[in-house]
Amino acid sequence: MAVTVVSIAVIGLTAVVLAVQLKAVKGEYGIYMVLGAGVVIFFYALSKIEAVLDVLRRVQSYIRIDGMYLEALMKMIGITYIAEFASGICKDAGYGSLGGQIEMFGKLSMLAVSMPILLTLMETIRVFMK
Repeated sequence: MAVTVVSIAVIGLTAVVLAVQLKAVKGEYGIYMVLGAGVVIFFYALSKIEAVLDVLRRVQSYIRIDGMYLEALMKMIGITYIAEFASGICKDAGYGSLGGQIEMFGKLSMLAVSMPILLTLMETIRVFMK
């Protein structure tokens, strides 16, 4: 069965409604509920990422893009998703400063992953400027 955005939205909204109800009984149970729903959604997202990878491989075979570029792109997508997920959970739990630090580390990690591409771009520009 194909998972649609509507299905994911229902999972998320159900978890939030249950978490709000559990907050009155025990607040930490609400965080566990939201974390569990986030993990379920994460694994559904992995199936979508596999579809994106297949398309990127086909594009690479058509126009002969260096694998380094697609690998860097996938790393950046992964870093973004994981950092945003972890940051959101921290912020929902009331630890916004920790969530901000996770976001900052994610941004710095993306910058580090993109450096080889920037260097290649600069080298290409330098060759054309000669």
